[in-house]
Amino acid sequence: MTEKELKVPFSAPLNELDTEEQTYGCRANNSDICANNSIKGVCAFTSDDCICRKPSRAWKKQYIKLKEGELNG
Repeated sequence: MTEKELKVPFSAPLNELDTEEQTYGCRANNSDICANNSIKGVCAFTSDDCICRKPSRAWKKQYIKLKEGELNG
């Protein structure tokens, strides 16, 4: 998967692999300045399964918001 395909907008609909603690792909607004960028096994760009295991602190709140939108929509 290409880097462009792994960049997912922060407000994009949830992926089935998204949870409060992880995201499928990278949802960072600027992945170049992410503290976890390119860390093996943590960053979506270097993980074999394309999972970011340390999304931003704002992700949990955004996940809940998106999840509630799915349930209500």
